[in-house]
Amino acid sequence: MTWIARLGSLAVVLLLWRVERFAEACSCSPAHPQQAFCNADVVIKAKVVGVKVVDAGNDIYGNTIKRIKYDIKQIKMFKGPDRDIDAIFTPPSSAMCGVTLETNGKKEYLFTGKLVADGTMHVTLCDFFESWEAMSPTQKKSLTQRYESGCGCKIIRCTSIPCAISAPEECLWTDWVMEKNHSGPQAKHFACIKRSDASCAWYRGEAPPKKDFLDIEDP
Repeated sequence: MTWIARLGSLAVVLLLWRVERFAEACSCSPAHPQQAFCNADVVIKAKVVGVKVVDAGNDIYGNTIKRIKYDIKQIKMFKGPDRDIDAIFTPPSSAMCGVTLETNGKKEYLFTGKLVADGTMHVTLCDFFESWEAMSPTQKKSLTQRYESGCGCKIIRCTSIPCAISAPEECLWTDWVMEKNHSGPQAKHFACIKRSDASCAWYRGEAPPKKDFLDIEDP
């Protein structure tokens, strides 16, 4: 094999490696806490009390799939099955969308996640999870009623100006373009709620929304 052919083969190998690395990278769009609540199978408040690596079957090539199992102590369930959740599972690295949590049993978290066929709860970086202490009073209050009442609405994430909604049941989420992060005022203090005319609008405040209200009303 000539040196040109060897270089060509090496280039192909490097290209395939880069493609594989890219394919394995975690990629998902940030979700407003209300979206995360509505899309989740389970929403709970819990402490993490232990962690270990476990086998989770095999992939199509016969390789063992590893998962991180976090043992948790459930404090409150806001959405989910009629039983306590005692563990959550996540991929083993952030590149695979795995989450890293404190395991000393002192920090309280809010978790949103999915239930799989065997009944276990799985959480990734694409789900919303946050320390309970870091959440705003409005976010905490919204977990019990407001977010659920807005699940018929659709939150549209604005990534650049101009941006606009295309239907009356949509709310425009502008935290990224206004604050350059996804934990801005709309994420912290607002919920997208359906009004009496079936349109949706942002609502601010901890009190239950009135039947009719204006956008970004602060009661």
